[in-house]
Amino acid sequence: MRLPFSARAIAPAAFVIVTLSGAVAADVHAQNLAEPLAPAESAQSAEPEIRFVPGAVVQELPAPTEFTSSDHDSLTELVAANGAAPEPTGELLCLAQAVYFEARGEPLSGQLAVAQVVINRAESGRFAASYCGVVTQPAQFSFVRRGRIPAPNAGSAAWIRAKAVALIADQGLWPSEAGDALYFHASSVRPGWARARTTLATIDRHVFYR
Repeated sequence: MRLPFSARAIAPAAFVIVTLSGAVAADVHAQNLAEPLAPAESAQSAEPEIRFVPGAVVQELPAPTEFTSSDHDSLTELVAANGAAPEPTGELLCLAQAVYFEARGEPLSGQLAVAQVVINRAESGRFAASYCGVVTQPAQFSFVRRGRIPAPNAGSAAWIRAKAVALIADQGLWPSEAGDALYFHASSVRPGWARARTTLATIDRHVFYR
């Protein structure tokens, strides 16, 4: 879900500009490649002058356009640009729902951080290996009811933002302050497990830990 390449083309050490045939080709092999070939007498008036290009010929290809997430100057602009994204399905839907129910009242950076934690968990090998598995894991997200995620208000601005944030996080289009965090909690509480974790960021009403 995350890709720059460069390339160059190197031509052979020397090449013939005009294709040769018959007796002319035989004469070519006898010539010094750094000198022009004397045209055959029998075809002097018909054959064009043939010249060789000595040495290596290297042609630089145009630099490819590097993929970058920062075509926009802010996360706000990037979310707005992805606001018309189609309704997510499958794993992306679970990620968007986590953002919506856990952080829809947070600033966009906080919503992105929540999405990043879900992604980090799915990739860590220490939790479920999918977004849906991470979100529905028992006793992890309070909005999950008996293993089921409730439906969001699909027509709301909060849902439009949440699904855009999920898409951005999934594709790695914007860096999150949460970094490689695997845990977070509301700043209004102080769970015992937090003492054994490294604090990475505090964003509005959430604290994120490694």
